[in-house]
Amino acid sequence: MIRWHLPKATMTLVAVIAFVGVSSQRVSGQSWQSFEEPYKFDFGLAMGMAGYWGDLSSNMFSDPGLAASALFHYRFDARWLVRGSFTGAQLSGSNKNAENVVPAGMLEFSAGFYALDARAEFNFLNFGIGETYKQLSRCTPYLGLGLGAAMSRVNKESHVAMTIPMSFGVKYKISERVNLGAEWTFMKVFGDKVDGYENLTGVATDFLRHTDWVSTIQLYFTYEFGRRCVACNRHE
Repeated sequence: MIRWHLPKATMTLVAVIAFVGVSSQRVSGQSWQSFEEPYKFDFGLAMGMAGYWGDLSSNMFSDPGLAASALFHYRFDARWLVRGSFTGAQLSGSNKNAENVVPAGMLEFSAGFYALDARAEFNFLNFGIGETYKQLSRCTPYLGLGLGAAMSRVNKESHVAMTIPMSFGVKYKISERVNLGAEWTFMKVFGDKVDGYENLTGVATDFLRHTDWVSTIQLYFTYEFGRRCVACNRHE
């Protein structure tokens, strides 16, 4: 019997985003005003775990692997950022405890997964340390959405596909230029060969079926640099 449903991780992410969105509406209109960040860029490194959901798994983190990322942000202001990131992860899985019955019988895989993407990020609070009139917060939740490409290396074969990364995180400003964050990224892969297999169940493809998903949960540090010239646009 073949049963398809969104993994619990997806439903939890949707619930968290909805809660943050509703909560943010309670903030006064003035607090939604954003201010220019003193630094234009930041760079950081992340480490955590990765999981896979597809034909050979019904649980995103039933076989967790290591994940590491390099992050680079361009900061427009205290609310909006553009991010580029590269992630490498080890993925594995089997259909031993999967809910989907595969005609081919018992299967398993181990893969190296590499993803490059660009995302827009939105901070729900003005993130920073500074003047009180700017209503800056040292801690803020944020959302990210982007577009990218990923490669899975399984059994000496490479499989490439487009991706849509969706992320939810919380960041904390340790000092003026050093930030600590925790992030959950849920990545839709527009391909069915992350695990090296394609359409094992024989069910027609749609948005959920036979297009794999990859998720990472990571902690990261970033360092800000590239101070803006505050007086550059002033006219005497």
